[in-house]
Amino acid sequence: MLKGRFQEARWEEPILMEQGSRGERGILMPAPEPEVVQVAGTVHDLIPAGLRRRQAPKLPEISQMQLARHYLRLSQETIGADLNIDIGLGTCTMKYNPKVHETLVRMEEMQELHPYQDEDTVQGILQVLYETQEYLKAISGMDAFNLLAGGGTQAIYSNVQVMRAYHRANGQGEQRDEVITTILSHPGNPGAAATAGYKVITLFPDENGYPDLEALRKAVSPRTAGLMITNPEDTGLYNRRIREYVDLVHSVGGLCIYDQANQNGLFGIARAREAGFDMCHYNLHKSFASPHGSQGPGCGAQGVVKKLEPFLPGPKLAFDGERYFWTDPGPQSVGKIHKFYGVPQVALRAYAYIRSLGAKGLRQVADLAILNNNYLLEKMTKIRGISLPLAPGVRRLEQARLSWEDLTRETGVTSDDIDRRIVDYGFQSYFSSHHPQIIPEPFTPEAVETYSKADIDDYVQAMEAISREAYENPDLVKGAPYHGALASQIDTRYLTDPKLLITTWRAYQKRKAQEE
Repeated sequence: MLKGRFQEARWEEPILMEQGSRGERGILMPAPEPEVVQVAGTVHDLIPAGLRRRQAPKLPEISQMQLARHYLRLSQETIGADLNIDIGLGTCTMKYNPKVHETLVRMEEMQELHPYQDEDTVQGILQVLYETQEYLKAISGMDAFNLLAGGGTQAIYSNVQVMRAYHRANGQGEQRDEVITTILSHPGNPGAAATAGYKVITLFPDENGYPDLEALRKAVSPRTAGLMITNPEDTGLYNRRIREYVDLVHSVGGLCIYDQANQNGLFGIARAREAGFDMCHYNLHKSFASPHGSQGPGCGAQGVVKKLEPFLPGPKLAFDGERYFWTDPGPQSVGKIHKFYGVPQVALRAYAYIRSLGAKGLRQVADLAILNNNYLLEKMTKIRGISLPLAPGVRRLEQARLSWEDLTRETGVTSDDIDRRIVDYGFQSYFSSHHPQIIPEPFTPEAVETYSKADIDDYVQAMEAISREAYENPDLVKGAPYHGALASQIDTRYLTDPKLLITTWRAYQKRKAQEE
C-alpha cells in the first residue's frame, strides 16, 4: 500500500439536469410591489413579443439542499494543485498559487472592476498593469510590453501580427511569406503563423535532440519572415546554441520570436535579450503562479525590442509621472487583439508573485525547479519500461519528455492506460504530449519549485507501482480508472466524430430516445 494513498470520493453524481422533481424550489423570489408594476409594468410586457419563449425552458426544479450537495460533491471529486500532486501535467507548469493572490483578486475593488470605468476611478489597477509590464521588461530584456492578450496563444498570434506589420512597413510584406518553427515548439506557433497566412516550415530534432541547425541553414532565405521557437522545448532540453539560430535568421532579414511558455527554469539565468530575440511572450498563468486549468484563466504578456514597439497592439498604457492612462498606440499599430485589456485578475496575481519574490526569489524559483526536475528525471528513468528519447543522459532544464514505448511493446499497456490508472492512486492524470506525437507513448512530468522531495518520491512510487502492475497484470491497468470521479472509460468517438458529437442536453435526450 502506498504511503498516504488517497482514494477519490465517488458518488456516481448525476448531472444537474437529471436531478430534482416538479414543484421543488431552492429559493422563492418575492413578488414585485403593485406600485412598481404600475410604474414599470410586468417583465412580460417589457420583452418584445418576438423575443418571448412560447413555453418555459426545461430547467431542473431542485431544492437548495440538493443543489448544495451537488456542487459540494463535484468539488470533492476535483483533482488539482491545491488537493494533490500535479507533477504529471508537464508543460503546464502546475505550481502552487499563494492564497494571498486570491485575497487580492477577491477584493471588492477587483470584483466590481468594469472595463468601461473612467480612468480616474481605476488608477490602482492601471498602476499594477503598468508596473507588471516594467517588471517583465527587466525579466526578459525587452524594451516594451503589453498585457492585452487573453492567453498565451493570443500573445503568439499578436507577435505574428507585429512581425507582418514590420515587414510590410519595410516594403517586404509580400516577399516574406515563410515562417520557420520546430516540431517540438508549442503548437500555437505554427498555428498562429498559418492562421496569419504564412507558409510554415518545420524543423525536426537532430541526432542530439535539438532543432536541426543544418536544416535551418537550408530553410532560411529572402522569403523568411521569422523564426518562432520555444527554448527549452517541451523536451526540457535547453538549446545552448540558440544565438546561432537567431543570428542565422537575422542574416537574411527575418525576425525571431521566443515562446517562453517554459520559462520556469530560466528566471535570473537567461533572457530573451541576450539570446538576440526580437519578440517574446510569457503565459502569466504558468510561470507566474496563477491557477491553470480548464482552459483558463489565462493572460498573455507580449514583449518586443524598440524597433517593433510602434507596431504593438493597442491601446497603450502610459504614465506621465502623476497618473496612468490609455493612449493611442500610433498609426503603425496592428490594432486591437482583445476587446479589453487582457485579464487584470491574472496580471494582479503575477504582480504580487514578482513583488513578493523579488529578483533573488525568482532566481531561487529557477534553481529549485531545475533541481526538482533533474531529481525526478533520475528517479523516473530507473523505472522499468520507461525510456528517455532524444539526447539520453543529457540533463533537462525544467521538464522531460519521457516514453513508455518499452513497456507498451512488452505488456501492451499504453501511455493512455497509465494516464487513467494514475487517477486511482490519487494523482492528477498527466498531460501526455502535444501533437504530433513524434515520441512514442509519451508523457511529460514537471516538478516545479513548489513540490517537496517527499512529493516527488510519492509520485515516483506510484509510477513504479503501475509499472509493476503492467508487467504482472496488464488488464488491471487497461481497465482503469476504478476509483475516479468518472469510473468508466470515455468513448472518444463522442468527442471526435461529428456524427456522434453531443454538445447539448437536448441533443443528448434526442440521441438517447433514438437508441431506445
